[in-house]
Amino acid sequence: MTVVPLYPKSSIAKGGLIAALDIGSTKISCLIAEIVSPERSELRIVGLGHQLSRGVRCGSIVNVDEAERAIRLAVDAAERMAGCTISEVHVNVSGGRPQSRLYAASLPTQTGQVSHRDMEKVFSSAASQVDARGRSILHLAPIQYHLDDARGVAAPLGMHGADLSIELAAVTVDPSHLRNLSMAVERANLTSAGFVLAPYAAAKSVLAEDEFSLGVTVVDMGGATTSFAIFHEGNLVCSHVVPLGGQHITNDVARGLSTTIAHAERMKTLWGSALASQVDESETIAVPLLGERGTDAFQKMPRSILSGIVRPRLEEIFEHVRDRMEACSGAQFAGQRVVLTGGASQLTGAREVAAQWLNRQVRLGQPAPISGMPESAQNAGFAVSAGMLKYALRPDPLFFNRRQKIRNAERAEPGYMRKMGRWFAESF
Repeated sequence: MTVVPLYPKSSIAKGGLIAALDIGSTKISCLIAEIVSPERSELRIVGLGHQLSRGVRCGSIVNVDEAERAIRLAVDAAERMAGCTISEVHVNVSGGRPQSRLYAASLPTQTGQVSHRDMEKVFSSAASQVDARGRSILHLAPIQYHLDDARGVAAPLGMHGADLSIELAAVTVDPSHLRNLSMAVERANLTSAGFVLAPYAAAKSVLAEDEFSLGVTVVDMGGATTSFAIFHEGNLVCSHVVPLGGQHITNDVARGLSTTIAHAERMKTLWGSALASQVDESETIAVPLLGERGTDAFQKMPRSILSGIVRPRLEEIFEHVRDRMEACSGAQFAGQRVVLTGGASQLTGAREVAAQWLNRQVRLGQPAPISGMPESAQNAGFAVSAGMLKYALRPDPLFFNRRQKIRNAERAEPGYMRKMGRWFAESF
């Protein structure tokens, strides 16, 4: 029996370079890595650059000129550290209103034994149901196969059965969002090698292999958005974005304490906590007051006030995440485990609040160690960047050499398969 590999072999040779560009709402970062061993997915970081984000709001480009300058600065810093130049980057997608749906199809096998043709036909049957409605398909993956009465068959190729069924997950985004990302990247004299959903990229960096298989939800807490992705049997099932993040907590602190955004961010980072029980009521913090000077420039107040501002916003974020997860068509695959990552996840008490609202086991996800990664980047804030490098080494099988698949499909049958080939070309 021939087994279909979970991942295709990488087309990137040993010693080659790959780059990831994380375009976030609070920072833009670029990682450049050298391929040490494609077979073992071993990388060595040779360049890192990050810059305060400009021209980006809630994961979307709102000012191309400012975004271009910020991208240039981040990439230039990474190139100077690496001592080389790059021409293409893998780019994350954290906006564009991603939508997820599951599709199912069932067809009889031609000979009673599952062949490549049977698998392609049942996949095409399910894929033909995807109604993008003017949207672009970002990720497309078979969740599981069924063979007659046997459910959850991972690799049906070569197995005997009369009917083969498939459950297919599709994630779509606004095409204008991808075009704007591409335009900002191209104006920085770079080419987009591919787009990866932010929580999907983060998962590549923070999840253990068993978590991918057993079912897990990754929640990526960014500056202006919080996105999640549900995985089952190693495949992306569902994803969604909530337009709330760490910057909203900072803004709440600035408003509540009448201080500047810069000081609010500093206080949130140093003393912010969602756990009131850990905050001493007698402990005070000095708050610089907005617009005041002299002796009235600072005001001392209990640290517990800061906790009273941080926790409600965190609860609101996870309440929205919970509601989106429950409404997701693949919610049954989520399992009872959540991995929290992203820069805002480092806030004290975020894990406990998430466990309370999501009613699941929650752990904090840190990027897996990569050789050469600077110590300053060994934290959850760089999970997406690190994950995109791993995705570049092993992309989704269905997206690997997809143009060749389109050509093969069009040669197979002049009618239906030619239409499917055209559908793939237009959708991707």
